[in-house]
Amino acid sequence: MKKIKIISLVLVALCFSACATIKEPPGFVKDQISQVQPFKKGERVLILAPHPDDESIGCAGVIQRALAAGAEVKVLYLTNGDHNELAFIVYEKRLTVRRTEFIHMGQVRKAEALKAMELLGLKKSDLIFLGYPDFGTFTIFCRYWQSKAPFRDKLTRISSVPYKDDFSYGAPYQGESILSDLEKVLLDYKPDKIFSPHPADVNVDHKSFYLFLQVALSDLKGQIPEVKVYPYLIHWLGWPLPRHYHPTLKIYPPEGFWFSDIQWSDIGLSAEELENKHRATLCYKSQTQVSAFYLLAFVRSNELFGNYPEIKLKPQFLASGVEPVFSNSLDTIDDLTDNQNLEPAVADTGKVSYAVSGDNFFVRIDKSKKFSRSFGTRLYLFGYSSRRTFALMPKVSVITSGRKCRVFINGQKIYASGAVLDLQKNTFILKIPLKLLGDPDYILTSLKSYKGRLAVDATGYRKIWVREGLFN
Repeated sequence: MKKIKIISLVLVALCFSACATIKEPPGFVKDQISQVQPFKKGERVLILAPHPDDESIGCAGVIQRALAAGAEVKVLYLTNGDHNELAFIVYEKRLTVRRTEFIHMGQVRKAEALKAMELLGLKKSDLIFLGYPDFGTFTIFCRYWQSKAPFRDKLTRISSVPYKDDFSYGAPYQGESILSDLEKVLLDYKPDKIFSPHPADVNVDHKSFYLFLQVALSDLKGQIPEVKVYPYLIHWLGWPLPRHYHPTLKIYPPEGFWFSDIQWSDIGLSAEELENKHRATLCYKSQTQVSAFYLLAFVRSNELFGNYPEIKLKPQFLASGVEPVFSNSLDTIDDLTDNQNLEPAVADTGKVSYAVSGDNFFVRIDKSKKFSRSFGTRLYLFGYSSRRTFALMPKVSVITSGRKCRVFINGQKIYASGAVLDLQKNTFILKIPLKLLGDPDYILTSLKSYKGRLAVDATGYRKIWVREGLFN
């Protein structure tokens, strides 16, 4: 009885926003949404799904439209979604704490994916399951490269892919494994279009799959044709609204993106495509029993995709003490938190911009209101260099609190890093030596800001070129 009461309270919390109404964007935002390029016969389309069900709620229309045009379609699953404990407690009406139970969860979700994709017209041979740890791939991306011991999942106590039928069976939970498997698929399939997770998605597996894709495409430059990437957004606080099944409504960008520089596009779904998407989503019974109100909110008359443009910084050579000229201010994104029950703690989120001067990379935040003493940030910086394997590149995070600054590489604190923080009344400037980042060609970076311990806003991952010769 106690277990049932706990589950009931969680379900009430999850459904809290279900009665909210949609807030449509202004007309100029709608007008800027273009159409996804039509699919062609013989074209190769690859869908990247962090978990089983992402491909259905994000790209079921794409899959059907591409197949109807005579294109090939494959779906690549990063994980088997074996960490959604709440969903399985509700689905199987029992606790799941043993290692074999977590593997069972992944097998259930894989079976659901096979059924859903068959309904949309795909065969089992069109689906590739890697089987890496649900909720663990971002930690692997940040820390587990060139490591003697692979990542070990705290719940499953597993450190290698346990699914015997999966593409990556037996592979250790390390960055090299995931990157190598992704590159093998890309080299073999040579896709023309990739539909990937969004760089601003709040789910850690979604953002990590996007990051692995960026590295893989850079590694394979010249070995596979140029590919068009369409990121799709799934996890975002209070979006899409209203919840539940509203097939006559359209999905628009969340309010936090209305004034961003993301370039949005969509496809409109026919009545038949929409009904098939609805049926495919309902195939995920292990998930819909606890979150149908959320999953079915994506069954709308369109599917939405959007990507940031790359930022290309020209090196500046300045006299000592002279501040560099920063890129045009870029929107931070309100309330991008890991706890989606939290509301924004501040209204004045500020603007983020970047510069490169001499041997240093700069990040700047400008706010109209004074920075409080409790203001802090966490900045992720993943440099890529064509002259050095990515496994050897430092994975850097910088944590600031007030005027204090700490630097970590691969999770280990670094002393005398050379990073310098200049915090003024309304301006925050962080200077980071490019050498610390591995002297990269470009940087994949995201910044999250805090008020005390509460995350209040963040940027999605941006690709920032810092070596001018490579993008001229």
